[in-house]
Amino acid sequence: MRIIIICMAVVSLGWMGFKAYSETYVTKQALKEVARLQQQIAAKRERLAVLKAEWAYLNRPSRLRELADLNFDTLGLLPLQPAHFGTADQVAYPLPDLLPITDPIEVAGIVEQQQ
Repeated sequence: MRIIIICMAVVSLGWMGFKAYSETYVTKQALKEVARLQQQIAAKRERLAVLKAEWAYLNRPSRLRELADLNFDTLGLLPLQPAHFGTADQVAYPLPDLLPITDPIEVAGIVEQQQ
């Protein structure tokens, strides 16, 4: 009986060693994948920084003013002036929708419902 228990303990110990050894390969592969993804993220962030800088360069007011002047005849653009802008009190905000009266309350006398 002791021999069987010792054999089972040795076999289970060997099995656990094999599983631990195989898990190290899975872990190493996962770490390589994480490193690869971090490199991709860094490259994408660098590309985004370049695109933001390019966007800021292309949208600088002096360049846009020159383009508007060059293409004035084609586009029919007018130069911006302070008179072209309005104030906040000139904005027409939409009024909220009025809900229909579904259950009228009698206040004085009899309420007649129209159909």
